[in-house]
Amino acid sequence: MLRIFFSAGEPSGDIHASGLIKEIRQLAPDADIVGFGGECMQNAGCTLLSDMTKHSIMWFAQAVSHYLKYRKLLARAEAFFTANQVDAVVLVDYPGFNWHVAAAARKHNIPVFYFMPPQIWAWAQWRVKKMKRLINHTLVPLRFEERWLNQHNIKTDFIGHPFFYEMRSKKYDTEFLDLFFKENANCQILTLLPGSRNSEVTRNTDDMLDAVDIVHQSSPNVRVFVAAFNQDQADWVANRIAERNKKQKTNKAIAVYANKTAELIQAADCCMAVSGSVTMELLASNKPTVVYYRVSSAGHLIQRLFRRSKFITLVNILATDQATPNNPDSFLYDKSKIIIPAEPSQDDREQMLFPEFLTNKNRSKDAASILANWLMNPESLAKTKRELDDLLKKVDEVQNPLKRASEILMMNLVGRY
Repeated sequence: MLRIFFSAGEPSGDIHASGLIKEIRQLAPDADIVGFGGECMQNAGCTLLSDMTKHSIMWFAQAVSHYLKYRKLLARAEAFFTANQVDAVVLVDYPGFNWHVAAAARKHNIPVFYFMPPQIWAWAQWRVKKMKRLINHTLVPLRFEERWLNQHNIKTDFIGHPFFYEMRSKKYDTEFLDLFFKENANCQILTLLPGSRNSEVTRNTDDMLDAVDIVHQSSPNVRVFVAAFNQDQADWVANRIAERNKKQKTNKAIAVYANKTAELIQAADCCMAVSGSVTMELLASNKPTVVYYRVSSAGHLIQRLFRRSKFITLVNILATDQATPNNPDSFLYDKSKIIIPAEPSQDDREQMLFPEFLTNKNRSKDAASILANWLMNPESLAKTKRELDDLLKKVDEVQNPLKRASEILMMNLVGRY
């Protein structure tokens, strides 16, 4: 019997992995699929050893504080590899933990596949040596990733981006949307997406709400909604809005919803979002978006040392890559730069389809000016939407990336079970 061990730590990884598991079951209905993941993977038929998505972290300090917990989880994986015949390990992003899972698997001679691997071309490029040592095969969602990894002699296949496929097959809460459009008829809608990690929500929400205050000065009738990842985060944001209203002696009506991200994206005229995989959904939904990510001063300095990509948003990287076919790595800083600039150049900023701010200070005024321009100038909004549509047509190449990934995986496992 085929046995595959999955390891996914982010909510987006949980979603993508669940789709891959469903496709694997089409080819191998009796496969035993087990590992680390979340509710989506469990619903797809994965036996979870731990729900990793409840504890997703980012940045060095958070990783240190969770060290003992992740050592215990790694010990569970190692014990499973010792006690069971495992035919393949499939990792989904989350490199800080998954590198260790890969190393444990290699000790047991288990082939390791990295589905949706970390963006090592963008951040800490020396990890390519680790990738080469620990990973047998990578399955990447973007063309330029295949090109870059193959240049570094890592076995790689392009599969297409699952987000585009998931968007085509996504089922929306039509009852919610019908009522929403009825209650907000003829109103402009601004949707805020403050992230899926608790740390992102707490660090970015106030800046986003500051931007809303500024937008309302020029567009007082714009209605604002917050799409929270879960109910706990929704409650936190709602309480923060109430505290701000009390302090400012206002009564701004900003509704917060949990688990309605897709619907609130569809309803929006434009969005303000924390950087992350949601930007691909925003591209697929044709929603002009300001991308915002507030970090600490130390975090901002560290990313300047490690980051090689000129942009933090995949949409902007894809747009630049498509616009410069004769300069394949135009979205990367020159390797000679020990530390990248604190701010994008004016030329780089003009190339951004999604204006982005990775910042250690409040840039709400800059973000608000872009949002206000879209809301007050229909042609500006329409121009951005046309550019997003043109980009999507170029990069959405594969009808079913998850099916392609499952076929490549199974083809490589022939003879092992």
